[in-house]
Amino acid sequence: MLAELYYPSSIEPKDLDVHLEDGWFRMGQAIFTTNFLKFKEIFYSAIWLRIDLRTFEPSKTQLKLQKFNSRFKVKIQEASIDDTKEMLFEKYQDHVSFDTAPNLQQLLYGHGVNDIYETLEICIYDGPKLIACGFFDLGESTSAGISCFYDPDYKKHSLGKYLMFLKMDFSKKRGLDFFYLGYFAPGYPLFDYKLDLAKKSLEYLDLVTGMWMPIEQFSYEAIPLDIMMIKLYNLQNALKNERVNSVFQFYEFFDADLINSLNGLRLFDFPVFLLCFGNNTSNPIVVYDLRDEKYHLITYHCIYETMFEQKDKTRFNTHLLQLSKVLYSTSSIEVMVKVITTALRKNSVGEFYIFDLVLREA
Repeated sequence: MLAELYYPSSIEPKDLDVHLEDGWFRMGQAIFTTNFLKFKEIFYSAIWLRIDLRTFEPSKTQLKLQKFNSRFKVKIQEASIDDTKEMLFEKYQDHVSFDTAPNLQQLLYGHGVNDIYETLEICIYDGPKLIACGFFDLGESTSAGISCFYDPDYKKHSLGKYLMFLKMDFSKKRGLDFFYLGYFAPGYPLFDYKLDLAKKSLEYLDLVTGMWMPIEQFSYEAIPLDIMMIKLYNLQNALKNERVNSVFQFYEFFDADLINSLNGLRLFDFPVFLLCFGNNTSNPIVVYDLRDEKYHLITYHCIYETMFEQKDKTRFNTHLLQLSKVLYSTSSIEVMVKVITTALRKNSVGEFYIFDLVLREA
């Protein structure tokens, strides 16, 4: 699954370590993973990040920031929510341009009843006044930053970055191996600050290999969403050469399985696909999956018809889809073109045995 949400009844510290290593992250009392995002109607790849604390050393900038903020009192303790923190969070929300949780109760507990995570908070005080707070979870050998918020009146003190440094510093002194940062989205600058927190110790999770790699090896020429789009455009051009029309589609509901009421339905979660047999919702579509580097011809169920009108012909938003069956898979454009053109020529789109015949012919 490219987007998935899980509600554990409990989670042991070592299990949190495993989830974080696999590219999952805490959301309320749930834990989720996703590989794609959408902000302001634009699609992006989600690239998961972590810092290797075993090699992490504070940068000159972080040490200067620590000195600059040395007059403030820092307190690290078990996380809790009170009116003072809620008011500070609300003040912070009023001065940021991105969406946040409606309140701290929703941020930490969501729809859950029990607190299953070991969560700490870092509070920063100017005298008796709370001016910043950050939450982070502890695993057995890892930690994960959850949220940072601060008084906008103290903007010049870079308290968000200072909180991130304090979380990493605490985790390193505790003897933990990794600090997980969540994701960044290439092309969407809001999360780019994470790339400067510990460049020499920063790693990203590679979608193709499932391995954590040094950030220096990340290529902006190989962003997962871009590769998927290029592969489908290449197939579209190859089909055009065979006089076969196809339509490239952005799928608006690729992350629908992260919605609480839809969780567990194992919905179709590819952000892009190709319509090759017309726009009849009973006909197969083509996706490209980076994880096995293959094209897949698939069928799907329409489990819900929306009230939206498809004004933009490149955006599919009229139905909520669920994967039904993989009819054919190949890494070759030529073979996939042959499968599609043969099916169209024999006018047997609905007779799925035709793809077995094409495979033998190929």
